[in-house]
Amino acid sequence: MASNNTNSNRIVVPEARAALDQMKLEIANELGIQNYENIDKGNLTSRENGYVGGYMVKRLVESAQNQLAGK
Repeated sequence: MASNNTNSNRIVVPEARAALDQMKLEIANELGIQNYENIDKGNLTSRENGYVGGYMVKRLVESAQNQLAGK
């Protein structure tokens, strides 16, 4: 099977990039991963990297739910 190397992980709203990067750093810091912006992510375990992304998604979903609920 041929690989179709298209990247679907694009930011739909480019203006949000800075906020997403800041959120990523805050979450990594909360998880005890210091200096996340400057470390080689390849040296982290997939679990550590997954936690950062997972918590980002969790926070974004919570934020969207609050907005929908009018909070």
